[in-house]
Amino acid sequence: MKAIILDIEGTTTDINFVHKTLFPYARARMAEFVRENQDDPSIAPVIESIKQEHLQQDASLDDVIEQLHTWIDEDKKVSELKALQGYVWVDGYIKEEYKGHLYPEVVEMLSAWKSQGLKLYIYSSGSVKAQKLLFSHSTEGDITHFFEGYFDTGVGGKKEAQSYQNILNEIELDASEVLFLSDNEAELDAARACGVHTVHINRDGLYTESKHTIADDFHEVHIG
Repeated sequence: MKAIILDIEGTTTDINFVHKTLFPYARARMAEFVRENQDDPSIAPVIESIKQEHLQQDASLDDVIEQLHTWIDEDKKVSELKALQGYVWVDGYIKEEYKGHLYPEVVEMLSAWKSQGLKLYIYSSGSVKAQKLLFSHSTEGDITHFFEGYFDTGVGGKKEAQSYQNILNEIELDASEVLFLSDNEAELDAARACGVHTVHINRDGLYTESKHTIADDFHEVHIG
């Protein structure tokens, strides 16, 4: 084994942190943020993309904001939403209104795996920007030094086997040399379909059986 790819929600981080802290924070501040930054060179193209790809060219800013709120409420994995959420979350992290949650043993095991020479990567449906924010402003401080790289749905959906092949191509490793950790059975199925080793992280003990090796936490993950 040469590398481990880690999911975030339910794997390194309590899913409640994302759904009960980050999402509500972004929703509460999204309208103000979009109005104040609509002409910013980083934000304007995202707003324009929402109009062209999801609404109409002549859609108003209020239409865009309403669409963003709808996506948040429906937990949609839309690239434009993810991008804007990332910008909003920056402010919250900088103001220390929250810190990225990590399960208790995560840093210990990341350090152990790193010391064994394993390369560590993140693959999450949240944007790379959001991933880096969480890990650079975590409850354990900045832990971004553990990771060689980050992947989001820009490489494809997490339930699609081709996405994992795309990651393998980028990190230049064979599937047999890589382990994927996730709490999601469908994601694990997709990874295994292209030959990646898998472990089902079962934080809440909900799964008594799985097609994949089950581990209640990172201490139970055995590297072959």
